[in-house]
Amino acid sequence: MPESERVTVEVEGRTLSLSNLSKVLYPETGTTKGEVIDYYAKVAPVMVPHLRDRCVTLRRFPNGVDGQSFFEKRCPSHRPEWVHTARGPGDRSGQIDYCVIDDLAALVWVANLAALELHTPMALASDPQHPTMVVFDLDPGPPAGMTECAQVGLAIRDALGALDLTLVPKTSGGKGLQLYLPLNRPHDAEHVRSFALAVAQLLAKQLPAQVVTEQTKAIRTGKVLIDWSQNTSFKTTVCAYSLRAQPAPTASTPVMWDEVAAAADGTPLRFEAADVLARVAEHGDLFAPTTTLEQQLPAART
Repeated sequence: MPESERVTVEVEGRTLSLSNLSKVLYPETGTTKGEVIDYYAKVAPVMVPHLRDRCVTLRRFPNGVDGQSFFEKRCPSHRPEWVHTARGPGDRSGQIDYCVIDDLAALVWVANLAALELHTPMALASDPQHPTMVVFDLDPGPPAGMTECAQVGLAIRDALGALDLTLVPKTSGGKGLQLYLPLNRPHDAEHVRSFALAVAQLLAKQLPAQVVTEQTKAIRTGKVLIDWSQNTSFKTTVCAYSLRAQPAPTASTPVMWDEVAAAADGTPLRFEAADVLARVAEHGDLFAPTTTLEQQLPAART
């Protein structure tokens, strides 16, 4: 690659070679790879705490969102020696070494790989058997959309509020909404998964015209899937503040419950990279409770 297409930068004492900064990764908005890297560098103070000590799956778009993409679980062999790895569940062939993004330099490095999306599991790499949170991934079946997801999200919030449990919402960055129940106390992975299923089934019983709990497309039209299975140990959800492969550079954005309530009445709930940075400047890290709030699930049924 010509030298003119590479830029060497220092990031917190680490030397990085960045390439193809003018390459357009989001054709509809003209957003370049350099702008993507700049976003991740600026959002790093609030994003890295949610990546740290987790096995990160990269979704890379070397030719932009209109081109082919691929998920990369195994941390690339050409990584710098200072990019840490952790052994994770991998696939049917066994465990593999994932990238661990625990500082600004590592985040800039993966952004330079055109890893637009960063996906994380519910458990820490250092304690993979005990998830730190529960996720309810709300996925609308057309023609349902964010309005319907927000309505179901409020119902889940109210149901768990009756158990004195607090949820933290964020957009998926696409069509859906994701609710996280912080634990930060030891919980068995099967307990977490069974609890998520029980909540999903309760909502499906209470709101049969709005909610489904199974992936079958034939039953999802106009309804919201509460994807409880995302709590399985080898599955991941998009990390807070990650960009998404949409026509515009939208991001998975932590939101407030009054915004979810407004979305339930039809107000759009969609944020692009610049919006996210402005929100962080105003509100700080709305997703912070997922790393600090300690909660206890009801005892598992025997």
